[in-house]
Amino acid sequence: MSETPVRQQSTAAFYGQAVASFAVAIVATAIGIFKLDANAWVRSFLGIAVLYLVTSSFTLAKVIRDKQEAQSASRLYSPFEKL
Repeated sequence: MSETPVRQQSTAAFYGQAVASFAVAIVATAIGIFKLDANAWVRSFLGIAVLYLVTSSFTLAKVIRDKQEAQSASRLYSPFEKL
């Protein structure tokens, strides 16, 4: 018996909420770093650290997604599967 793969689609509201949440988090962090009572080099270091964290998070999410897609694609078709 074969299973038909179900592709889950995100709604526009979920996508909008995710984008808005990301924007609020970045803006709040930037304001917090800007208002921090510290030297300019400390604020600069924290800003660069936040940018590095964001880019690393995007890279990790992409790697995980690619791995899951590769696994689901390999389950859909196997040349050695008996028909």
